[in-house]
Amino acid sequence: MATATITKLRIEVELQPPVARLRLQNPPLNVIDIPMMEELAASLAEIELQPDITVIILSGAQKAFSVGVDVAAHTPDKVEEMLGKFHAVIRALVASRKVSIAAVHGHCLGGGAELAMVCDLVYTSELATWGFPEIKLGCYPPVAVTALAALVGQKQAADLVLTGRNITGKEAAAIGLANAVLAEVDLEHAVQEAVQHLSQLSPAALAITKRAIYAWDSIHFDKGLAQAEKVYFEDLMKTEDAQEGINAFLEKRQPKWKGK
Repeated sequence: MATATITKLRIEVELQPPVARLRLQNPPLNVIDIPMMEELAASLAEIELQPDITVIILSGAQKAFSVGVDVAAHTPDKVEEMLGKFHAVIRALVASRKVSIAAVHGHCLGGGAELAMVCDLVYTSELATWGFPEIKLGCYPPVAVTALAALVGQKQAADLVLTGRNITGKEAAAIGLANAVLAEVDLEHAVQEAVQHLSQLSPAALAITKRAIYAWDSIHFDKGLAQAEKVYFEDLMKTEDAQEGINAFLEKRQPKWKGK
């Protein structure tokens, strides 16, 4: 089948069965704003209904995978809608019968890193920059606090989430955030090798096996993410520091923490 490319406002969808590629396209750094979340959710729902698609590749256009969710969407009037729509994308990826692959280059931060980490397979450039910097805004990343420890261990997860520090693609692979680390020029080749291997396998067996792999974790993930959301809305967003962190970022100044 010929390749079909659908360009939306914030993403590009390329269909070439058995592969669907979703390319984040919000230059220069692919910030995940609410329109992108809506487009991702709609595209994932459409792809899920296509029996000739067995693999979804997530990547970023131009300089980065994604620097994360739009900070302006964290304000009190938008944060509940933002988290609901972003987590709908995360839940769709986790529940999908398709095998998902993240191809990471450049910055992969915050919500971008959360999007990549829930994919089944992750290939990263050695020069990529991974991190969960939300703590620097007086916030936390709900998906990462829920699922990161299962991927990299409790101490590594605590280090990344509590310090907000960045790590390289090489470090990300070493701790289990990625399956393999490659030179950026080799990244696409590695992804295509994985696709080639998967395309020779039974789509039905892949879908059922994926469900079985996550059977235990998915129970905890659903409950954990719901709890992380509850704490975010009911506790975190009521603190003065959370408001200060977001405002300071938007106003391009250093935050003045009050500890309350």
